[in-house]
Amino acid sequence: MVRAFLCLFLCFFASIATNDAARQGDALNKLYFDVFKLKRPAPASADTYATNALSDLSFKVYPQQGLKEGDKIGKLPGQPERIDFDQYGGYVTVDAEAGRALFYYFAEAVSADPSSKPLVLWLNGGPGCSSLGYGAMEELGPFRVMSDGKTLFRNPYAWNRVANVLFLESPAGVGFSYSNTTSDYDKSGDRRTAEDAYVFLVNWMERFPEYKGRDFFIAGESYAGHYVPQLAHTILQHNDTNINLKGIMIGNGVINDETDNKGLYDYFWTHALISDETIDAIHKYCNFSPDATDQTKQCYQAVDVTDQVFEMLDIYNIYAPLCSSSGVTPSPKRYSIKNFDPCTYDYVAAYLNTAEVQEALHANVTKLNYTWSGCSRQFAQWMDSPSTVLPLIKECMANDVRVWVYSGDVDGRVPVTSSRYSLNQLNLSIKTEWQPWFINNEVGGYSIIYDGNLTFATVRGAGHEIPSYQALRALILVKFFLNGKPLPS
Repeated sequence: MVRAFLCLFLCFFASIATNDAARQGDALNKLYFDVFKLKRPAPASADTYATNALSDLSFKVYPQQGLKEGDKIGKLPGQPERIDFDQYGGYVTVDAEAGRALFYYFAEAVSADPSSKPLVLWLNGGPGCSSLGYGAMEELGPFRVMSDGKTLFRNPYAWNRVANVLFLESPAGVGFSYSNTTSDYDKSGDRRTAEDAYVFLVNWMERFPEYKGRDFFIAGESYAGHYVPQLAHTILQHNDTNINLKGIMIGNGVINDETDNKGLYDYFWTHALISDETIDAIHKYCNFSPDATDQTKQCYQAVDVTDQVFEMLDIYNIYAPLCSSSGVTPSPKRYSIKNFDPCTYDYVAAYLNTAEVQEALHANVTKLNYTWSGCSRQFAQWMDSPSTVLPLIKECMANDVRVWVYSGDVDGRVPVTSSRYSLNQLNLSIKTEWQPWFINNEVGGYSIIYDGNLTFATVRGAGHEIPSYQALRALILVKFFLNGKPLPS
């Protein structure tokens, strides 16, 4: 059934979307336009999801001999000297007949023995946004791009200090990933994304066989709240012993539409962004149920009032400055990893659209007829998107897969209230009560541990893309997640 509460987002976020879907949340807005063209069932269980979405999954293992050596990156343009880890970039074919291939960037662990470290797959959301441009270049990768769009500097809090980190641009049509069958882009959705990511992993591990059986974790943010548990489900369904899935980690993730949306407006009110009258009207007149078929005039009027708030603020971090310059500068500005630069996307886009950078990454080998963009403009619509992934999270827990959900507490796009409301739907017993966690004698955030191996944590002072705002706190978070230990209290 077409879900009327998503109409509210269509109304609400239309005024704050940026050009070329330059942010993950803006790509999520596009999904709300697509929802008018499709039906989004709420699966009752993981088995239902499997039957509806993945029953006909098939894959091929393609020859990978010699490809790893060809993917090794000698040096990225503008890269600092004395790099103490290996990095790779290239394509993995996921459908030879269609000519569909996914681009990856891989940063091995900073360690005398990378084989002692786990493997983490990072997925950005959207849907349709780049894990290379956002995850690797703006958040948790080994380098950040300076304001000249040419020079890289080292990220001291990169996640490859605790793991081998694999960044995947998915699905085809995102970033440098492509298909030679253009109709593939009209079939993109959650199902195709999970299928292709699984086929990618199977083939990537043939190319990098030393990672077969290695402790493996999937992490991601935003609409990867769908991607991460859906890929985990696919791995569990196929019982692939080469992929030793140990845990999943979801940041500011889209999990359960009804409670996600209720939490959105409650967050606006609790952070003094909308009036008592506006939130009262939303509570009284708006129906966030997936069964709702229409909304009242009063609901639309109340939501329209919230539009005006984010014409002047950054919804991805309600306290961050906006990018007010033209972006790239002739020479690099002085930069600190501790100070968020709101124009960072401009620097990354300039860097990744440079021919010598693409050559060094082994990217854009087919000479795509469009420029690299942080979020794809290739998808006419998004074919399938269930209203909840809570059954898949429960499935992970039932299979002893560690689950951490975390939230930057100043993100207004998928706010902390949305995540808390959604997880409360699981009705889990509490193992460790809500308490602060610390780093360097400062509160890093708050956490709660539930029975069944699920942890929810907040990151203080972080927006939608948490490592962009609080890199050290994000590194501590993933370190304790990988070790299976509670955050330091």
